[in-house]
Parts: sequence; structure tokens; C-alpha cells
Amino acid sequence: MKEQADRTTGVRAPSHNGEVATLGAGCFWCVEALFQIIEGVESVVSGYSGGDVDNPTYEEVCSGSTGHAEVCQITFDPRKISYGELLTVFWQLHDPTTLNRQGADVGTQYRSVIFYHNEEQKRLAEKHKKELDTSSRWNQPVVTEISPYKTFYRAEDYHHNYYNLNRGQPYSAVVIQPKVEKFKKVFKDKVKA
Repeated sequence: MKEQADRTTGVRAPSHNGEVATLGAGCFWCVEALFQIIEGVESVVSGYSGGDVDNPTYEEVCSGSTGHAEVCQITFDPRKISYGELLTVFWQLHDPTTLNRQGADVGTQYRSVIFYHNEEQKRLAEKHKKELDTSSRWNQPVVTEISPYKTFYRAEDYHHNYYNLNRGQPYSAVVIQPKVEKFKKVFKDKVKA
């Protein structure tokens, strides 16, 4: 049996001034498609984080037995977009009140999660979550997990740039495309030219 390649590498290093955010909001294909079009975002890499299994496969993560969530690791230039602004986008692109579910995607691998990379990211994530919980935006409490970042495993190649490479696929047309169009209207000032 051929040993699986280690996918912990391959994440592009941030630019000189770049920072990294690791966010999960359901299927990483949707998250990737939306963050890719934001001004100041340098790269978006789909993968897995938060679990106990080293180098998991997509099938293993989908089984719900690894503890990993589908996430995107987002490298961004804080001179162009702040971490707080990325969080504002994050809260808008999914329902943070549904536990282990986004739409038809069900399981712990689809949980709403923020893996913070430093204390400032943790502070901002907790502040945003508290503000959302006390606002009248949601009828239910926000269940988004806020946890320290440990490890990121890059997803298999066919998951990357999925929407842009598969626009004719049903999932892209029915699920991702409407989100992209709505996103462009709501965040028109943040969309890349």
C-alpha cells in the first residue's frame, strides 16, 4: 500500500506583511469561492483542521470520525483588509446558529469554526461573537466554535479553486453561484476589480 503524502505543507507563506486566518463555515468550496474575490486576500486554501487524525482524507473527514472541520486557510494583507473585516464577511456567509450544519451539509465537519492564530485574533473573534449574540440579527444563540489553531491539512487537489474550475457542475450552479452573486451585492466595496 502506497503511503499517503503529507499535506501539511503546500500552504503559501504570507507576503512580507501578510497574515493568516483559518475559518470554517460549512462546505469549503463555498467559503473558498467567496474569500477568493475579496480585495486584500492573497490566497485561499481548502483543507481540514481541528481534529485528531494526521493527514486525513476527504472521505475520512466526511465520515465525521476525525474531529476535523472543512476550513479555508486565508492569507491576507492587513494593509488592505483587516482580520475584523474578514470576520464580518465570515458571519455573513453562513448561519452561525446551526450546530454542525450548513444547509444540506450536516455533520461536525461542517461546523462553524474560527481557529485563531494569536491572542488578537481570539479577542476579535470572541468580541464579534458576543456582539452577534446580543444583536437582534439571529433568533438563536451563535454556536460558532472559537479554538486555537493547531494544524492545517491541505485538501486533495480536486478541491482547490473548485467553483472557478467547475461552474457547470450542479453544486456550483445551485449552491455556490447564488452565494457569490449575493456576496458581490452586499460587499461590492470589498470585491476585487
